[in-house]
Amino acid sequence: MRLSKLFTATLLGSASAYGWAIEPQSIDLRGFQFTPTLLVYQAYDDNYRGLRDNTLSSQITGIEPSFLLSAETGTSAYQLEYSFNTDYYWDDSDATNTDHHLRLRSVLEPTSRHRFRWNLEYHRIEDLIDTAVEDENDKYSRAIAGAGYTFGARTARNQLEFGTSYEQRRYHNSGTLNADQERDSLAFTGTWFHRVGPRTRALAELRHTDHSYKQDIAQRDSTNVAALVGATWDATARTTGTVRVGGERKRFDSSERSDYSSPMWEAGLSWAPRTYSVFSLNARRAFDEGDGRIVEAVGGNRTATVQDRTTVLSWEHEWTSRISTELEYQLSNRDYKATAREDDLTAYGLGVSYSLYRWADVTLGYRRSHNDSTLRDESYKRNVYLLSVNLSL
Repeated sequence: MRLSKLFTATLLGSASAYGWAIEPQSIDLRGFQFTPTLLVYQAYDDNYRGLRDNTLSSQITGIEPSFLLSAETGTSAYQLEYSFNTDYYWDDSDATNTDHHLRLRSVLEPTSRHRFRWNLEYHRIEDLIDTAVEDENDKYSRAIAGAGYTFGARTARNQLEFGTSYEQRRYHNSGTLNADQERDSLAFTGTWFHRVGPRTRALAELRHTDHSYKQDIAQRDSTNVAALVGATWDATARTTGTVRVGGERKRFDSSERSDYSSPMWEAGLSWAPRTYSVFSLNARRAFDEGDGRIVEAVGGNRTATVQDRTTVLSWEHEWTSRISTELEYQLSNRDYKATAREDDLTAYGLGVSYSLYRWADVTLGYRRSHNDSTLRDESYKRNVYLLSVNLSL
């Protein structure tokens, strides 16, 4: 079982990010394949609100069913997937929540030189960490539409790839809580791939993203532009992944806001010295949208931009055909521009998985995270213990 999403999941307060070690079987529905899976888990979180003082702890019982409907033809493929995960907090009914995820994806390859893709998604989510108020979850939805086109055969010396995506974020808290966080984001990407070896391609990429807020009280409407170069390795003998480096500029529509420029990078690499042992590195430096709630001591500016620098190292190892483990270590720095806040997050975790059958496995996990912030109330320590069971047909 790949366990790395266990650690991401506990950080976000949900077990929905788990990967599957099981090998689900599908039901044939006259040309469509229906694949159901089920995850059930029991957890203990000693600081589920991420507070420095007066921490809250609870046992958590969770369930996450997932339903995948797929179909393939000679030149196209389609997937419709729905899942939800419910976390029941034994000691806090206000923290109990259910997230919903609906995804529709399609790819079309009419010839070897032309490939099209598109996706529609809707997510209804509740967050418990770094919320607007300490006793209410941040409740929001994300509606996403994306499309892309690739020109060039897979073995060609050059390929061009174009993509666009639109995301609408809306909040569903009581009254006007979080209403100033609602925004629409429109992104465009263009990438040129140049083959320099049998399984290695160089790349150059341009990105453009517009952020438009429904209530631009804090004057956060802006445009992000990035230029990147790098390389991608297509499943070589031991190394797989992509590296991009370059620069990013965030420009605000309001002249009263300061613009920001910074180096930018993204890396996702896996190295497998053995077929049963994989080391992974994921790293990024980029601008994220701010939450708009942290007020600077002098000047009254609200957070409009967060510069995120995150590095995650992990090691997955299969000890036997049934037993596997994963270790993970994460370092993150989040600099809240125009405010006095800067966070350094350190986290590490361990997961052990035992495959009972092809259709069932058990995972035991632990994660510890420590957020050290220049704002006293934003610092916290957190421990999460988790036992889960994955089931399929």
